Amino acid sequence: MILQSSAALLAKLIGALLSEELLSAEAIEAEASETVTANTAQVLRIDLENASYLFQASRTAFGSYVVDPGTVRRVSRGILGDNESQPVDDPGLFIVDVADRLGLTGTTVANYIAELSATLAADAHMAATGVSAKELIRLPHSEIEGQLTGHPLLVANKGRLGFSASDCAQYAPEASRPLRPIWLAVSRRLAEFRSVPSTSEQDLVNHELSTATQDRFKGMLREAGADPFGYVLLPAHPWQLDHVVRQLWSGSVLSGQIIVLGEAEDRYLPTQSIRTIVNIDEPSRLQVKLPLKILNTSVYRGIPRHCSLAAPMTTHWLRSIWDADPALHTRAVLLGEVASVTVRHPHLADHPGVPYQWDETLGCIWREPVDPALGEGETVWPLALVLHRDPMGDTAVQALAERAGLDLTEWISTLVSVTLKPLLHLLHSYGVSVNPHGENLMVICDAQGIPSRLVVKDLVDDVCVSSEPVPARSWEPDGHIRVLPRKPWNVLRQYLVDALFLGVWGPLGELLDSDELPASSADLWEMNRAAIVEYSDAHPEQAERLRATGLLGSEFSRYPLNGYRLRLGYTDLDTRPPVPKAGTMPNPMYRPGAS
Repeated sequence: MILQSSAALLAKLIGALLSEELLSAEAIEAEASETVTANTAQVLRIDLENASYLFQASRTAFGSYVVDPGTVRRVSRGILGDNESQPVDDPGLFIVDVADRLGLTGTTVANYIAELSATLAADAHMAATGVSAKELIRLPHSEIEGQLTGHPLLVANKGRLGFSASDCAQYAPEASRPLRPIWLAVSRRLAEFRSVPSTSEQDLVNHELSTATQDRFKGMLREAGADPFGYVLLPAHPWQLDHVVRQLWSGSVLSGQIIVLGEAEDRYLPTQSIRTIVNIDEPSRLQVKLPLKILNTSVYRGIPRHCSLAAPMTTHWLRSIWDADPALHTRAVLLGEVASVTVRHPHLADHPGVPYQWDETLGCIWREPVDPALGEGETVWPLALVLHRDPMGDTAVQALAERAGLDLTEWISTLVSVTLKPLLHLLHSYGVSVNPHGENLMVICDAQGIPSRLVVKDLVDDVCVSSEPVPARSWEPDGHIRVLPRKPWNVLRQYLVDALFLGVWGPLGELLDSDELPASSADLWEMNRAAIVEYSDAHPEQAERLRATGLLGSEFSRYPLNGYRLRLGYTDLDTRPPVPKAGTMPNPMYRPGAS
């Protein structure tokens, strides 16, 4: 199992570096390579300073490379001066071989290999313990999260620098081990509570904590000589409390400005993002996003202060749009971020140049749960589920279609319509874009298992608006401090392109083609094109904005997520830098001569 996981990770790494044009490969004749089989699509060769790599690969509709894991060979100079060719499945060796070509420093090589190794350990664990696809699709959404294999485009998608092996066994989603957050009381000199207008601070505490727990916490505060009204209650992740709060905030702990209260009754499971946890004992209670000072999927997973401060206000504004528009609230559920606590470090909060991860270590955001939105017989699952293949090789997308009693093409067509239409409407009617990747979107199915509604979550810091004013979006939550990034239409559409088209439909198309399933990637792109054309025909008043977003144009900009980490390295920075644009990629929905 470990060799299969390692080979798959190496193939993903080679394909990603070629797709992002960080490396180039030369096509060679099939007969000249030991790697070929009778049905190979193409044999490619990468020549490096110390070795060459030969492998079979195919191209996707986006021009990306998909490398066959079982075909990679490394050719190097032998001790007798002749070439030695052998199968290889080691992604760490490949990074060492390619380091000079990519201009990687020793620090970058070491850290990236650490991320790859942690990802490999998690992948191997999941391959050894995963359930069947038919069993998986029947699990509660909170349990499905721990079975999914992570970001489909980022190679080291479970790097989690900062977690030990025992930490991963305790707190990683794939561990599927419930945890109880540790509640803290933080002096109002340091902490600020914010919420949507319909929720007060006491409302939130009453909703999240039993009366007995509240009385216990108040008693502990009084015993410590503290006035309960002078403190804000918030949960902290157990790992963060042990590794960061008790250390970095020791002065505040010792002075009594932070008082550790302990656990409440409810258990939670981590989602794919690790820092967001879902209540499994009381599913109607809020989801909680908690900072973790670990580096994962390119950034440290803290909570920036501007995010926690702006989350409730952003939700209140977006809710006012959502609830007033039947095209949104009947087709999609918005999980609002209804309350937050922001805690300012007494020394680091305002000092210039402090690396951002040191200023994002304490606080929380509460998000609405999805379970109360479900009707009789309805089920819900993260969109990333459609990309899942179980350890036996069966796909979740096929199992979902079979459960619904539909052929695969019809089921996927319904999924595309349910997913895409609300996002198109939000973008073109209001100039608002979310970040619709497989973790941020969920799908609600009716009692027959047919997709019926979309769920949108993870709003703050992902919601962007058009630079062009759009009267329909009414008031905006920007006061003297800007909280909504403003983008031109062609950049605003990129969130849809990168997160949904490239990040979900692209890998889904690869899955369909590789398994020769009844639906193909070509079918999938025709479905998406049809949905866009249908929306365009139904909304002629949006013609100018549709031309500006250009979703059916010939190409899209490319933003290299893996190259971002390798080129940026692991130097501490005071802000999260944006991913730079690097070339273009073809649009699989483009049809020459079509309007």
